[in-house]
Amino acid sequence: MRVEKVRITPIAVPDVPLLNTKGVHGAYFLRSIIEIETDVGLVGVSETYGQARCLSGLRQAADALTGLDPFNLNDLARRVSEALPDAGGINGPTMLADHKMIDVVYGAYEIACLDLQGRALGRPVCDLLGGAVRDEVGFAGYLFFKFAKPSGRPDKDPFGEVMTPDALVEEAEAFVEQHGFRSLKLKGGVLEPELEIETMLKLRERFPEHALRIDPMGAWRVGTAVGVCEALGGILEYLEDPVRGMDAMAELAARSQMPLATNLVVVEFGQVFEAHRKGAVQIVLSDHHYWRGATGAVTLGRMCAAAGMGISMHSNTHLGISLAAMLHVAAATPNLSHDCDTHYPWTCHDVVDGKGIEFRDGRLAVPSGPGLGVSLNHEAMQQFHALYLEHPVKDRDDTEEIRRYVPDYVRKVPRW
Repeated sequence: MRVEKVRITPIAVPDVPLLNTKGVHGAYFLRSIIEIETDVGLVGVSETYGQARCLSGLRQAADALTGLDPFNLNDLARRVSEALPDAGGINGPTMLADHKMIDVVYGAYEIACLDLQGRALGRPVCDLLGGAVRDEVGFAGYLFFKFAKPSGRPDKDPFGEVMTPDALVEEAEAFVEQHGFRSLKLKGGVLEPELEIETMLKLRERFPEHALRIDPMGAWRVGTAVGVCEALGGILEYLEDPVRGMDAMAELAARSQMPLATNLVVVEFGQVFEAHRKGAVQIVLSDHHYWRGATGAVTLGRMCAAAGMGISMHSNTHLGISLAAMLHVAAATPNLSHDCDTHYPWTCHDVVDGKGIEFRDGRLAVPSGPGLGVSLNHEAMQQFHALYLEHPVKDRDDTEEIRRYVPDYVRKVPRW
């Protein structure tokens, strides 16, 4: 089996004005859908970021895959590396971190190759990653403060404006009722820390048995974060990226008993060792999109196990192909110690066949079919590709977007 052709289709999918410390989501989120065709007729698929620079990297490396044996992932890594000699960070100033282009491009193509391997063997991807240790994966309900959706934008506006602790609790109630989540995560760094503390306390009062976490994306200074830890001690399962930088996280860890998690200060394998030496974090969030694919994400899990760290899973706005890959990675990560993040409930669209992926008691079954276990809906993909061609914005910039609502908004990290 050899690769004959790579197709990359950028798409734009209607989004919701969800807030974070850097700004707000735009009218659409961007994704790239990848199809790898082979000489035996099998096609492998994957999904990754859709921003312009990522798309450029994917296209730059695509021709290098011609003739590749999809089972030879070392050769895939070599070909991608040689095709991207000047690779660097892919993310703009409002994105979550500065991850390597080469890891993102490799990761996207690796998922499609694993899909091909599984289809050829008649086995699910998790079997290729060492085997499943669980057949279901738990997820956290991902809660956001949000603006009301401006008139004229597609789709209904779930919840309208959510800018107070009470409104956020109502949002959580709807998520739990609809999807059965047993864990809840708040994207913080939006309101004053005192209001976000109040929000978490009200969530605990309303959901006394749920695991709770908050992620302010580095919006707080160490002193502020110490106060939050004191106020929410015993309330949170962990506090994610409250402060910016490895040393600041280590300082906070030394001043608090709160378990700390990150997807910002540990984004390279070598940083796992640094975080362990400094005692900076206790939980690392994996993500196959930038942790060098599914094999890289599973390797991260093994490293964290050796270091005595827990594993959770990061999410960006995504569709069902990425979600399927997340499920296989989670299934093959023995030390996954927390429910995974996902933005999936915030979209009513997808590019996979079927009636949609439904959570039951906050959990999803790991697909059991060959490969990723999902099929690409080409008609839906082409509809969202048409939106991409019509949509003038080809990059995500949450700070620029929030100025449509708050013209004098100034991005500031840390803010409090």
